[in-house]
Amino acid sequence: MKGPARQRGASLPETAIVIGVLLAMVFGIFDFGRAMYTYAFVAQIAREGARWASVRGSQCSLLNNCNAGEAQIQAFVQSLSEGLTNPNNVQVAATWPACPPGLSGKTPGCTVAVSVKYPFAFLTGILPGATILMSSTSQMVISQ
Repeated sequence: MKGPARQRGASLPETAIVIGVLLAMVFGIFDFGRAMYTYAFVAQIAREGARWASVRGSQCSLLNNCNAGEAQIQAFVQSLSEGLTNPNNVQVAATWPACPPGLSGKTPGCTVAVSVKYPFAFLTGILPGATILMSSTSQMVISQ
């Protein structure tokens, strides 16, 4: 009769270990989902910024912010911030890297590249204080 009595309460430490591992996995999945969302957000606003800049070249006449510069592109991209993202942490850089021969600057046929960076911070204590810089670049041909 003393054999089974010795095992009373033995499942308590096992339960604590299993619950700890399970919670770590759940919160890890949660943070991984947030990281994927943040990367998709950064890629999307880089595309939106490049498209916005591509239709606001030096020859546009019907839109606001024609001949848009880096400051206007940065303001537009930061205005796209949504959810838990902080627009003040969105870093935007616009460049005009290439033009066909005979063209220069922001004329139709040249390209505009918009790079966006956003620091992602983990909420769980798995990596305390660690941040990952999510970045994406989108490039389009200026149409107007």
